[in-house]
Amino acid sequence: MVNSTLRWTAGPLMVAAIALGGCTHYVKQADFDSAIAELRANDQKQQQQLDSLTQEMQQRFAKYDAQIQQMAGRVRLDTAAHFAFNDATVRDQDKPLLDDFAKVISQHYPDAVVTVEGFADPAGSPGYNRRLGERRAKAVRDYLAQNGVSADHLRAVSYGEASNRQVERGKSREAGEPNRRVTLVVDFAGQAAANDSTTPPNGATTG
Repeated sequence: MVNSTLRWTAGPLMVAAIALGGCTHYVKQADFDSAIAELRANDQKQQQQLDSLTQEMQQRFAKYDAQIQQMAGRVRLDTAAHFAFNDATVRDQDKPLLDDFAKVISQHYPDAVVTVEGFADPAGSPGYNRRLGERRAKAVRDYLAQNGVSADHLRAVSYGEASNRQVERGKSREAGEPNRRVTLVVDFAGQAAANDSTTPPNGATTG
């Protein structure tokens, strides 16, 4: 009975002690406002970096059949590479775009975090297509790493034959090439290179 009483009284006492102790560590309004201002400034800076990266990519990749869009704090480069049926080899015709992407990231946004998304057409089982999409994503990830992008900042994921991400719904083999692709997503632009004060005009490269 005594033990039971102690248990019931100890709980409220501990809560009260924690509450009273917390009062000695309250946040001043000025400190709170300063923290909020810093967060907003960081958000604004990141948005500016994303805007700058989006603009540069639009200039550089205008000659390629690729769509660039900014959404939810990320920059997406659609259809960065296509693949032959049941294959995960990076094609020669896609290498110039990947080379340019690697150059932009490594020279101007070395801290950027990039996710390589792999896709497959709906031929085959969902499990096989998920693995095939992963192989394609990893092939492009490795190619970018070999061309200057930090391997630590590259991630590979697969969406397989996900119907809500198919370009040509339900199409496979020859008609399904648009579905057999890799998309590059810049999840975090990071800090621009210190010597990169301006964006090269008209997509001109430096160095």
